[in-house]
Amino acid sequence: MDGSAPRKRLGDTLVERGLISADQLRIALQEQRERGRPLGETLVALGFITDETLRDVLSESLGSGSVRLAGIVPDAAALALIPREVARRYKVFPLALERATHVLTVAVADVNDIVAMDQVRAQLGARATPHWQLAAPAEIAQAIEQYYGHELSIDGILQEIETGRRDTALDAGADYSHPIVRLVDALLTDAVMQGASDIHFEPEAGFVRIRLRIDGVLRQVRALHRRYWPAMLVRLKIMAGMNIAESRAAQDGRIARTLAGRAIDFRAAVHPTVHGENVVLRILDGKRGIVPLESLGLSETQLDLLKLMLARPEGILLVTGPTGSGKTTTLYSILAHRSSEGVNVMTLEDPVEYVLPLVRQTSLSEAVRMNFADGVRSLMRQDPDIILVGEVRDRDTAEMAFRAAMTGHQVFTTLHSNSALRALPRLLDLGVAPEVISGNVIGIVAQRLVRRLCPHCRAPYEATEAERRLLGAAEPLTLWRAAGCERCGQRGFRGRLALLEMVRFDRTLDELVARRATLGELERHALQAGFEPIARDGIRRVLEGATTLAEVARVIDLTELAHA
Repeated sequence: MDGSAPRKRLGDTLVERGLISADQLRIALQEQRERGRPLGETLVALGFITDETLRDVLSESLGSGSVRLAGIVPDAAALALIPREVARRYKVFPLALERATHVLTVAVADVNDIVAMDQVRAQLGARATPHWQLAAPAEIAQAIEQYYGHELSIDGILQEIETGRRDTALDAGADYSHPIVRLVDALLTDAVMQGASDIHFEPEAGFVRIRLRIDGVLRQVRALHRRYWPAMLVRLKIMAGMNIAESRAAQDGRIARTLAGRAIDFRAAVHPTVHGENVVLRILDGKRGIVPLESLGLSETQLDLLKLMLARPEGILLVTGPTGSGKTTTLYSILAHRSSEGVNVMTLEDPVEYVLPLVRQTSLSEAVRMNFADGVRSLMRQDPDIILVGEVRDRDTAEMAFRAAMTGHQVFTTLHSNSALRALPRLLDLGVAPEVISGNVIGIVAQRLVRRLCPHCRAPYEATEAERRLLGAAEPLTLWRAAGCERCGQRGFRGRLALLEMVRFDRTLDELVARRATLGELERHALQAGFEPIARDGIRRVLEGATTLAEVARVIDLTELAHA
């Protein structure tokens, strides 16, 4: 079959469905001719369509999604499931094994090759279910030759380093063949597969501790001998574009890798300590970081209230909470919900974490002579409809954000405060006048993150008298506690969920703010208007069995609720 035919069909299909314009298709085809990349990948790179749209269209026309194998780092557990001979004979390449669901992502050269698919299924048996991804035959052949000859598991690589065993079957000069390079890639891949948000490399006097932050909690996963660290540190610095000769100053950088078949960014930070340089990598996985508004876990009432606030054409929406409470995820979900061709969305971030299609994003860490206040002033001349300001941290930024809201723009930003209504005294403290706040705030969202109980192993128990009193229940009550199983890594928790409280500003609340009403007066009016405190949202989640009472109490003060 002619290789250009599927590309023409894909482009025509997207134009017919109104997903792209004829002009966009011409641009993508020109870009494709110049760079030699698949059309679907080119359209996504240009921001004309999203990965999800491409996957949906390809799944209908080809029965599969597509993946590019150049520069990938596969999952060692996935490679172990399909022997090299089988991969070569049927032109398939295993990419990643999802431990929880036992789904194996497999790149295949032809999604219509029934024989190859049946042979792979027979090879896997009951161990895993294949999920097919279309890839170029040449890329599959190259990946098989590049990765099958090497040890990719962390334990295997460490044994190779300790014994001095080298693989002579492959080119010893190839960059990937060096065991330290493979060790670092294996550690990064393992962290991504476990759903970690951060990786900590912490040198001590005699060893290097490696910890992962999973669901907001740090957990040690490895301890390596001290002699591995100098080479690992150099490798991490090279990947992040840092100065390898500098060891006494803090450095920041960014790493872009394709791990287990998907593109992952890492924000790297190096900090000198008494035992050497400490490295922390923040994992920026766009597939996990950007979720639809409906998938944030809001109750139906909360979702309706948020959409009602977003329907207001101008004003400022504040998202509050401590560091690591999911404020960025909520803002990105809101932007994705509001973004369209008819709306000009512009952002100022420090730095940009996830790249969004149709959104003009500016990273202040790269714009040396620009702070938030200057950035907002500049954005106002770019004809924006929606402005996202990463954080209001000083008076100038607050004044510029409110000035944008007062001149017909929708502004989204974050602020550090302990609750939704306590954001108002914080704004006053920053020097924003009450009459400016009044009438220009759409609403305030306060949130915290708690770990979600693993649905496969959570264990029921009867609530104690103290727990029933805290929950306001007079009758015997069944709650759930963490247990631990293979799917959640014996932790008892898998994933996190947001606890929220929302205040929508109405005319009465605006008047109360304008005359500097006390926090008690503001709370009384909000409660009369249907405001649900975050503690009640936490209790709702406990009663649903989504999390534990101890988890909610870890991030929210429940004592006030007990006295109520």
